[in-house]
Amino acid sequence: MEALRIHQGLVCPLNRTNIDTDQIIPKQFLKRIERSGFGQFLFYNWRFDDEGNPSPDFPLNAPKYKGASILVAGENFGCGSSREHAPWAIQDFGFKVIIAPSYADIFKNNCVKNGILAIQATEEQVQTIIKKADTEGYSLTVNLEEQMVSDSEGFQFTFDITPYPKEMLLNGWDEIGVTLTYEDKIKQYELAR
Repeated sequence: MEALRIHQGLVCPLNRTNIDTDQIIPKQFLKRIERSGFGQFLFYNWRFDDEGNPSPDFPLNAPKYKGASILVAGENFGCGSSREHAPWAIQDFGFKVIIAPSYADIFKNNCVKNGILAIQATEEQVQTIIKKADTEGYSLTVNLEEQMVSDSEGFQFTFDITPYPKEMLLNGWDEIGVTLTYEDKIKQYELAR
């Protein structure tokens, strides 16, 4: 995985609450066995009409959000089933950071395991970002080391993250990567057996 220390990116607002994993990646697209290729189906039922044409009123289809890497959404993001495909689709589409007032626990853990920083912000902070993101080219800087989100206009806030997921994201480790940090001790143990 790629280490995430400081990320500056275009913001895409998705002002909806209770976005569940079936809305993030609908069940009919879960047939792939690899982690890649899911981004094209992200929010499929909202991004496309019944004929497969892009819905012009959905934010991810707006030209001003093309290339966005920070997704801002309402509370209870990632609720529903615990499918790991949801963060795979978000990451494959190009998002590295999500900001929301609250998350489903399993979804938030799956984000960390896949290199996505899921920041919990207040409802007021989220609504401020959503309003500012209406302006074309609105971007944020996310500093994981300092646990700070800021923009060029003076808006900023700090966020909490526990040490273990922070270390994983800062170093670009998944759980196998964490295990490999103990490789010398594992070899010593095996030699002693």
